Amino acid sequence: MTTPLTARDRAKAERAQALVQEAARLFAGRGYSGVSLEDIGAAVGVSGPAVYRHFNGKQALLGAVLVRVSEQLVSGGTSVAETAMNDEERMLSLIRFHVEFALGNADVIRVQDRDRAHLSDADLTEVRRLQRAYIELWIAALTPLRDASADELRLRVQACFGLINSTPHSTRTQARSTKAAAEILAAMAYAALTASP
Repeated sequence: MTTPLTARDRAKAERAQALVQEAARLFAGRGYSGVSLEDIGAAVGVSGPAVYRHFNGKQALLGAVLVRVSEQLVSGGTSVAETAMNDEERMLSLIRFHVEFALGNADVIRVQDRDRAHLSDADLTEVRRLQRAYIELWIAALTPLRDASADELRLRVQACFGLINSTPHSTRTQARSTKAAAEILAAMAYAALTASP
């Protein structure tokens, strides 16, 4: 039997989540090297030293940002893949899931692209492990739809990620927040994955 969370436990968890969200926003805007613990603490109304009650420093916060997002992608992708009724629906569901994630989490994608090198060795290893698992999930979904070698399937999946993940960098927030934008991006991604050479 688990002990119920106290109000203090909930407040601590909420503060930790707020620190992760603000760290992602600040890292995206200024880069890892341009942000201090004081900046992150101030964004949630605490002092820089108070951040240490939740994380062992700025590098640990970066790890929390990127490991959590990688975990979310694997768990969310697995869930949509398992509930699909057929091969095409499975691929389309994964695409829609990733498009929604990318358009809604532009800050995290910017941090992933630019600041991954600042991760600790342990966090970098974990992020890479989770990313491999996510890529394999997509390759498994694409395999019944595309008769191709494993290397080609991997190339198609990684190129598709490039297409989807670049959109937060190349469009205005208003343009990418529409349903039409998500539908266009999903259609383009599916076409790219299944296109004949």
